Amino acid sequence: MAALRRFMRLTALAASLLLCLIPHLLWRAARRRSPWPPRFLALAARSVGARVRIDGHPFQGDSFIIANHVSWVDILALGGATGAAFVAHDGIARWPVISWLAAQNNTLFVARERRGALSSQLDALRAALAGHQPVALFPEGTTSDGTGLLPFKPSLLAVLLPPPRSVRIQPVHIDYGPATAEISWHSDEPAGANVRRLLERKGRLEVTLRFLEPFDPAICPDRKALAATTRERIAASIAAHLPPFTCGAPLV
Repeated sequence: MAALRRFMRLTALAASLLLCLIPHLLWRAARRRSPWPPRFLALAARSVGARVRIDGHPFQGDSFIIANHVSWVDILALGGATGAAFVAHDGIARWPVISWLAAQNNTLFVARERRGALSSQLDALRAALAGHQPVALFPEGTTSDGTGLLPFKPSLLAVLLPPPRSVRIQPVHIDYGPATAEISWHSDEPAGANVRRLLERKGRLEVTLRFLEPFDPAICPDRKALAATTRERIAASIAAHLPPFTCGAPLV
């Protein structure tokens, strides 16, 4: 049955791509901003078994979304719900097919280990914000076990000081509820093994996107304060919604 579930979900995923690809390419050929990448991400989330629920209110103006990172499903769920372009590690740009799909949603690839590249990366991020598409960042830099937060890397948050136009930061807590420990991708688990495990999983995967109160980045004196403020708000939401069997687990 596990193999059958994997096959059915992969088939649904491929069908979602085919459904969205042709109209997307037509929109791109007409030099218009395509609405199809977020539609594909939303369909892809359903295809792999996720059911996304919104808690709170996504900001309706220009927004910079900062979220915790638990699984690759985060991108499908958050991108499908908000239409955000993601800031991703440049290693993804070398993944066949995935890199092309990511580029269709205006993904910004950055090299976090190359300090000398920060200036050009900030310029690219400013250009992305100027396009009025929400931008989403996972400042932990990698996935965690979902019961706490890794340290936030504040370097790219410098783009918000001073804030361009009226951009607001919206913290988002991505919450998988009781399934968090089962589906989280962390430690040294290979990517392929994690994908297979989720595709073979029984039942639906309930995902709640908790949109926390947006705020003006200008209230923070520097990028470290900005990272700390955002991290505190997401950490508080994680602590408030921990499943009963993990209650009291420390936030790290």
